[in-house]
Amino acid sequence: MPSVEFWFDITCPYAYLAHTQIEALCAEHGATLQWKPMLLGGLFRTIGAGEGPMPTMPASKARLNDLDMRRWAAHWNVPFTVPAGHPNRSVTSLRCILASDDVPRAAKALYAAYWHRAGDISDDAVVRAALDEAGFDGAALLERAGDPALKRALRSATDTAAELGIFGAPTFIIRRDGDAPVMVWGQDRLHFVVEALHGRLTP
Repeated sequence: MPSVEFWFDITCPYAYLAHTQIEALCAEHGATLQWKPMLLGGLFRTIGAGEGPMPTMPASKARLNDLDMRRWAAHWNVPFTVPAGHPNRSVTSLRCILASDDVPRAAKALYAAYWHRAGDISDDAVVRAALDEAGFDGAALLERAGDPALKRALRSATDTAAELGIFGAPTFIIRRDGDAPVMVWGQDRLHFVVEALHGRLTP
C-alpha cells in the first residue's frame, strides 16, 4: 500500500487548507497517511531562508496572497479566519501534538482553534481549551510539552524535514514499494499527489 507523509505546521495557511482534503484523498486512492509536524520557522532558519517569505513580501503580493488563500478556502468550502498577530508562535502546540496519542486528532483541534476561531495558539490557555474540547487532557499534554524529550523530538522532526529537502509547507512525500519517493509541495498540487500514488509522477 502506498503512503503519504504530510509535513505541516499549524500556523501555515496552506497546510491548514491541505489538511482539510488529504485524508479523503488518501482514502480514495488506497494510501496510508502519516502526519508529520515540523516547526516551519525552525526549518526556514535551518535551510538559510531567514524568517521565511512573509517579512520580505511586497504589499502587492501580500494582498494577492491573502486573496488566494481565501479563494482556496471558498473552493474547498472550509472556514478561514486569519488570527491577529499571525503567524503566532506554534512551538508549544506542535509539541503537544507530538505528545498526544492521536496526532491527527490533536492537529485538527489546533487547526480549528487557529483558523476557525482565530485563537492565539501561543497562549497555553487556548491550546489547552482546544485539546480539552477534542477529548484530550490538555493540561497533561501541555505539561509533557515542556519535557526536554519532546523538545528534542520536535527539533529532530524539523531537522529530518530539512534533510529530506523540504523547504515549506505543506509538503507531501509519496512512497510506493519499488519506487523512489516523490515530493510534492503545496496544497494546490494535490492532483500531483494522486499522480504519484499511481506511479505516474517521476521524482
